[in-house]
Amino acid sequence: MLDLRNVEVRTRIDHDGHLRIWLQDVAIQAPGRDEVLVRMEAAPLNPSDQLLLFGPVDAATLKQSGTAQQPVIEGRVPSERLAAIAGRLGQSLPVGNEGAGTVIAAGSDTLSWVGKRVALRGTTGTFSRYQTVKAADCLVLPEGVSAREGAAAFINPLTALGMVETLRREGHTALVHTAAASNLGQMLNRLCLADGVPLVNIVRSEEQVRLLRDQGAQFVLNSNADDFRSALQKALEATGATLAFDAIGGGTTAGTLLSAMEAAASSRLTRYSRYGSPIHKQVYIYGVLDPSPRVLDGQFGMAWGVGGWLMTWFYERIDAGDAARLRARATDGLTTLFASHFSAEIGLEQMLSLDAIAAYTRRATGTKFLVLPQAGWV
Repeated sequence: MLDLRNVEVRTRIDHDGHLRIWLQDVAIQAPGRDEVLVRMEAAPLNPSDQLLLFGPVDAATLKQSGTAQQPVIEGRVPSERLAAIAGRLGQSLPVGNEGAGTVIAAGSDTLSWVGKRVALRGTTGTFSRYQTVKAADCLVLPEGVSAREGAAAFINPLTALGMVETLRREGHTALVHTAAASNLGQMLNRLCLADGVPLVNIVRSEEQVRLLRDQGAQFVLNSNADDFRSALQKALEATGATLAFDAIGGGTTAGTLLSAMEAAASSRLTRYSRYGSPIHKQVYIYGVLDPSPRVLDGQFGMAWGVGGWLMTWFYERIDAGDAARLRARATDGLTTLFASHFSAEIGLEQMLSLDAIAAYTRRATGTKFLVLPQAGWV
């Protein structure tokens, strides 16, 4: 069994800025005592995967070579961007954060897992034919849930649940979310509706406004509308939201959110304070859709904060029992609250084609791709 041939997607950026992405033949590792060997059947192409795959490459320099079975993508990272990724230069890195498949072998403590369909967090890259991982990094999928349905069981569901859990732990009562028409954004909207948490969704087109309103969202704002700032303040006054999760990252978004939160909070003051509202206002940046510098400009008062938020670090900090509770809810809702929808399915080889890259790197609603590692494989 361990003589099966394995292949995985690898990426490397050299010290001179040369990017290379290819399919690497790798040996299958026999599972240790507490590990399982999974035949990978589906893995989502998340933004975080694309960030590792391409780094800060100049997309105009990408070119394809190799063969249909062994494609190669090459490109160049501008020299001024290399300092930001110094830690990865010269390293051959596997890609893929999560996925799902069937356990085909197991260690002495995990033999009962053989034959089970599981979702997993990849420690060595889920864009591969096979993965050997610790059983603790897997979720056994409910009966009847396919690998396609369970492929995105970790990152988006646990991120949405972590955001609402953060709200409760920090004493906020309502949320703001940017890039809210994304797969994650739609998931968060369903969760907040189910839990009765007021949510202000910020999108960038009227089409996305209609998409979320059709899904029951009450507050959906188009950031490109002429009246966006006034509409944002009204939504914050109506909901009392003092916590935002920002997927944009760069530019003026965080400052705009804090200014509107302060204006909404100050409107409720019964007496003037030179320090503004004493209610703490918090923006957590969890994405980098805009890699430009962050600009904090506006009147925020003296009770505010801007910080980073990562799902994995959040779960590492909370109590193991609470983490298990949230994971169980994610598993139970894989085909309902936390269902993911994909616009296309591709194999590993197709991942490394310029046409597919142009499609799955477009930052557009409804363009999330699912990778099927066994597709076209004999």
